[in-house]
Amino acid sequence: MRDSTRLTALKQNPLWDFALDFYTRPGVEHACLCLQDEAKVDVCELLLHAWLFHHGRKAEHAALVLERRTRVRWQQEITGVLRQLRRELKGAAQASEGVAELRATIKRAELLAERENLQRWQQWTLVPENTRTDPKETTREPSKRAHWLQLQLFSPNFHPFSGSGCAPSPRVENAWEVLGGQLDRFIPAR
Repeated sequence: MRDSTRLTALKQNPLWDFALDFYTRPGVEHACLCLQDEAKVDVCELLLHAWLFHHGRKAEHAALVLERRTRVRWQQEITGVLRQLRRELKGAAQASEGVAELRATIKRAELLAERENLQRWQQWTLVPENTRTDPKETTREPSKRAHWLQLQLFSPNFHPFSGSGCAPSPRVENAWEVLGGQLDRFIPAR
């Protein structure tokens, strides 16, 4: 498939729609939340890479590093603030209908912030220099797909647990395996 055809496929299968579908696959939501909370993984970026994998593409490292700064800032200043507020209100929402309604509103705002972030990631992918075809065949073994996903999020010289003196928890390792097991490549109709 030509590169321009692959970019067209990205437009026709929005990242947001892919994220909604992928997130509902068995174990994916729990795995994403585990990686977010325990390994400080940006779930929006994780979903971006899963979507690119699905389309046989990968991000160009240099371009990714630049865009990541913008997306991390969005996550910290917008989404993260909303998430923290929602979590802080959890207990109080059980005792007060008004707080429960406020918490639900914040949860909707958090979801809208996530959607906006994913839409911005998608726009970024449509610039041809930002992604490229990934010819590697990694679809056979879930562990190889999980490893591929980790390499997209963390450069080969950086591991999220390096310098901490400890290995990733079994929960984190299992979360990667779950995601690897749910990743698949899009096979276009012939």
